[in-house]
Amino acid sequence: MKKIITSLIVIFLLSFKYSDVDKTNSNNSPISPETEECIMCHSTLHPGIIKDWENSRHSKISTFNANKKSDLEKRVSSIPSDSILSKVVVGCYECHSLNTDNHADSFEHNGYIINVVVSPNDCSVCHNEENEQYSKNIMSHAYANLMENKVYLDFKASITSDIKFEDGSFHFNDNNDLTDADACLHCHGTILKVTGKETRESDFGEFEFPIIEGWPNQGVGRINPDGSKGACTSCHPRHDFSIETARKPYTCSQCHKGPDVPAYKVYISSKHGNIYNSDKEKYNFSNVPWVIGNDFVAPTCASCHSSLLTDTEGNVVAERTHQFNDRLSSRLFGVPYAHPHPISPETHLITNSSGMQLAADLDGTPASEFLINEKEQVERDNEMKQICNKCHSSSWTDNHFIRLNDVIKSSNAYTITATELMLKIWEKGYADNSNLFDENIERQWTDLWLFHSNSVRLSAAMGGGGDYGVFANGRYQLTNKLFYLKEWLENKDNMKGKKKK
Repeated sequence: MKKIITSLIVIFLLSFKYSDVDKTNSNNSPISPETEECIMCHSTLHPGIIKDWENSRHSKISTFNANKKSDLEKRVSSIPSDSILSKVVVGCYECHSLNTDNHADSFEHNGYIINVVVSPNDCSVCHNEENEQYSKNIMSHAYANLMENKVYLDFKASITSDIKFEDGSFHFNDNNDLTDADACLHCHGTILKVTGKETRESDFGEFEFPIIEGWPNQGVGRINPDGSKGACTSCHPRHDFSIETARKPYTCSQCHKGPDVPAYKVYISSKHGNIYNSDKEKYNFSNVPWVIGNDFVAPTCASCHSSLLTDTEGNVVAERTHQFNDRLSSRLFGVPYAHPHPISPETHLITNSSGMQLAADLDGTPASEFLINEKEQVERDNEMKQICNKCHSSSWTDNHFIRLNDVIKSSNAYTITATELMLKIWEKGYADNSNLFDENIERQWTDLWLFHSNSVRLSAAMGGGGDYGVFANGRYQLTNKLFYLKEWLENKDNMKGKKKK
């Protein structure tokens, strides 16, 4: 009771500070009394958060008014069933009080039940279509696709483990959750698990908060306290949730910079990136739909993979999607061999003919039953070509895809050659294949496909990364690895022959 009385006094005093703030906006959508209370305290405690929210569209329009826009202009795909919720702007309370019965992180705070983490399921109250699309996206399953795949777990263990050198060899102790959270799971997402509660002192007195293991995190495959997967804030940062930020390539660069996924570096080096960096001040990053030729010229990541695009006549070129892979025919990176895109986003469920959790055998044969067929590949390529053809001739676009398909074949062929050498190394006992990544010679093989083949493929896929396909982590380094593997094997054979003599 003492805490509540203290809080009420603070709110009363702060109300004088906050009284000059307009409680409606240009769309005549009011701020709810609950959100007003949140703002009164948090404008002092967290002015950055409040300013972000004030700059957001959430603070300026209710879902009711947002739904009055034309279908192409809408940024919402569902309207809250609660009529009161639909009439106010989307504020602190409207997001942090949703579905509290399903949230393990819900707690009592100043007389309200709220949850710390706002999940995709919460956002789906207004963005149901986007949430459903995202749930079919490989990104939303990124945690399990790493942490429930033995092949990649072995790889992770060889990188993030506590490594000790004993008896002439390395020993990997893969149990450092904090390292994982700062490393691979920064992008793949952690599991947010409520382990208890703690009392913390604040400027307004003592408050009890849930203890959340794995927090903070905004990884694309984060497992939330309500059981949902993903974090909308990976691309739309709190608390302005800006579509402008999501459309700029810097956002994607956080997890797609390389060398394993050098998409951002290739993009910046490409002609698309050259034009973007020269003309980005002229772009309109906030318009919905995004009009090719008016709002932007050279594409960003979002143009090709996500945004609702129209031409200058209002014709839809590409529908908005949060699935991201439905315009992609092939999976190009993070795998030994490029292959047709997986049917299911849960790639950890894929097994090749040897029982390994990979979408291709080590000899390059794809696990076709888990992958889209050639017809679906053509349809997805055609979807992407519609975007390309708004700035390029059809012959330019078609030849671009012909080159890309050739690069996929040639880069896979390099990996096949390298793997044939590694198979001989394992067969002869020069390395132990119980973990494919924990010996230096195995790392040379891994570098070939994880870094250099990826650079070659992404350079070909993204409008031409130039040197990224050759000397900047491309074919030159790739062939160097082949020479190294071959000579390493020959040296081992020679040493073995000398010992026999």
